[in-house]
Amino acid sequence: MTNKDRKIEQTYSTSSGLVRRLASLNVSFAFSSYQSNTLYLVGRNKNNGINVHQAMVQRPMGLHVQKSGDRVDMAGGLTVTAGHQVIRFENTLQPGQEINHTFDACLTPRMVHFTGSLDAHDVGVDDLDRPIFVNTRFNCLAEPGHKYSFEKVWMPSFVSALIDEDRCHLNGLAMQDGKPKYVTAVSRSNTIDGWRDRRNGGGVIIDVDSDQIVCDGLSMPHSPRVHNGQLWVLNSGTGELGRVPLEGSDKGRFIPLAFCPGFLRGLSFQGDLAFVGLSKPRYKRFEGLPLDQRLKDADSEPWCGVQIIDLNTGSCVDWFRIDGDVAELYDVEVLPGTVCPMAISPSSNELETLVTYDGMMAGTCES
Repeated sequence: MTNKDRKIEQTYSTSSGLVRRLASLNVSFAFSSYQSNTLYLVGRNKNNGINVHQAMVQRPMGLHVQKSGDRVDMAGGLTVTAGHQVIRFENTLQPGQEINHTFDACLTPRMVHFTGSLDAHDVGVDDLDRPIFVNTRFNCLAEPGHKYSFEKVWMPSFVSALIDEDRCHLNGLAMQDGKPKYVTAVSRSNTIDGWRDRRNGGGVIIDVDSDQIVCDGLSMPHSPRVHNGQLWVLNSGTGELGRVPLEGSDKGRFIPLAFCPGFLRGLSFQGDLAFVGLSKPRYKRFEGLPLDQRLKDADSEPWCGVQIIDLNTGSCVDWFRIDGDVAELYDVEVLPGTVCPMAISPSSNELETLVTYDGMMAGTCES
């Protein structure tokens, strides 16, 4: 049996209040793991417990639910960077419909862009409904091309050429008002693989509009996000969630709010709560970082999962944890207005038999 064929062993555990919190927020959440080739959807079942639905997706990474003003609208779908593809999933159920008397949302792949393997990380959707993704392999923001694998949207000025060399490890993208606004990079390196020598303190956040660095001195930053008018980011190499003021005496300084025991990637918000993804720093690219000492000082082992952080206090109020073979997550996204979501794998035979259309009667579908 090859590693590819070996069944992945994993177990889940949660805080006692996670079900109640998801119910009070009227949300579920999704997270991606390229390690297990799985998109995970975490919701509530009818027995007042947690339901975890898994959909096989090749190397899923960035996740993005479209937003309309201050309101997140699941009708806008879920966009995923996945291996050599950018996939748009749509919820094909109407209000009141369910699948198998269980699932009130069915995320179905409806649009697939074949880009080739670009090591695409974060993804967003702009005000023209176009996916914009971080093309890490070519150090730029890009959109899928009609003729070519991608079209460059933006590239930092410190990178001298559009070339197949991961120089600075561009990874994170924050959208604002339907446009790309901030990106994170592990370094300002302009040589192939140069970022690996700058993991501890070389990280930057760049304003896409001005091409100016708004924060530096970070350790492998990921997942910049704009929430309630503030710029948030995960300082992954220190295990910290924090914000970066854009004006005032603290302008450009990373202000940590919470330490989480893991290498942090994946950040989504619901009100005054942040959903933060944690990974175990098992591999060389995660080792030798300040996180190692932080974990030692806290007498803590790193773990893999999602923590929900109260933005008012910096405390973890609920959590979801994975143990077993899965040790690395990439992105996290809140799915509003959903109780128990499912997704259909792009390689599933179910795509042939699942037919939905506008005007379907509410009720139960079978899958």
